[in-house]
Amino acid sequence: MSSTSLSAAELTVALKQRATELGFDLCGVADAARPEGFDWLRRWLDRGFAGEMSYIARREPAYEHPRDVLSSVRSVVMLAMNYRTEEPAAVTHAGRVSRYAWGTRDYHDVLRERLKQLADFLHEQHPGCRTRGVVDTAPLLERDFARQAGLGWFGKNTMLINKRIGSWFFLAGLLTDVELIADAPHNTSHCGTCTRCLEACPTDAFVEPCVLDARKCISYLTIELRDQPIPTELRPFMGDWIFGCDVCQDVCPWNSKAPISAEAAFEPRAKLNPADIDWLLQLDDARFETEFAGTPMHRTGRAALLRNALIALGNNGDERSLPTLSQALNDVEPLIRGAAAWALSQLGGPTAKALLQERLMVETDDCVRDEITSACSRIV
Repeated sequence: MSSTSLSAAELTVALKQRATELGFDLCGVADAARPEGFDWLRRWLDRGFAGEMSYIARREPAYEHPRDVLSSVRSVVMLAMNYRTEEPAAVTHAGRVSRYAWGTRDYHDVLRERLKQLADFLHEQHPGCRTRGVVDTAPLLERDFARQAGLGWFGKNTMLINKRIGSWFFLAGLLTDVELIADAPHNTSHCGTCTRCLEACPTDAFVEPCVLDARKCISYLTIELRDQPIPTELRPFMGDWIFGCDVCQDVCPWNSKAPISAEAAFEPRAKLNPADIDWLLQLDDARFETEFAGTPMHRTGRAALLRNALIALGNNGDERSLPTLSQALNDVEPLIRGAAAWALSQLGGPTAKALLQERLMVETDDCVRDEITSACSRIV
């Protein structure tokens, strides 16, 4: 069927039907225009809330219009795919991983494959058109366009929320130079007076409703802050989270009845719900690659992931962790050794202090020496 036999309205309906067939749970269309949230982004960056995510500031001008992603764009098709699977398991001497990372494949790859198929469909219906698929990595304010396309509203925890599927979903965009029929924007918030998400945040990362200081967010600390120690004052509040954080979504009433995803790629893999910390701490670089290449958890790299796991052990305070922490204190990675020192100080006791003092005698990294010295001072 060619473009000559379908009107813009018919093509829009057909495209949405194809999106459903491909496994997308939501699909809407927004006009390609300057996003309403661009000025908010500038203010957010000016307040320093992006932390070490300097790539956002570097690309700030490109966020002002989707033409910086596709020069001839006329329509932005926004899509959502549900990733809610089973409920989180009880955590005992283990670590928590955000639901979105439980699966066997990186969601970027899953969504890009479906976007490619959706783009192919549009090219079949409208030969000669231009398209570009986006999943997280291009300078596009996806939440803004999703709200503009009628997919949901901004919750007080900054997440996009949909009445039917809550907020357990990934967003993707298909930009095209085809003029489609835009949906009505979702201009109404349905959070009401509820502030559960704000009150539940362990690190008080929300400076006000709908404004997140990423520098205090556990997801940022465990994933984006990959090359340096996590600020000491925030470590106790991380609890047992070792990759991401779902607290503000777990308490959201709109998520209580969200449907279960049928996507096999998002089903939890073994040892991640919850995460087996002892197993993680036995992984060298090669085994880390074997276990996590092609999955969301590959993003942090071995050193940062094990750093997070050691902080969780410290927060757990279980003396049975002493042998594991002793081994980590002698790891080749300074980031891991420093986290092990802090965790030992949380356990305390003469054995932990003796291990720290022994390591201090041979430690050559200045940052790790500082961690060990501080750790020793905290053990009476």
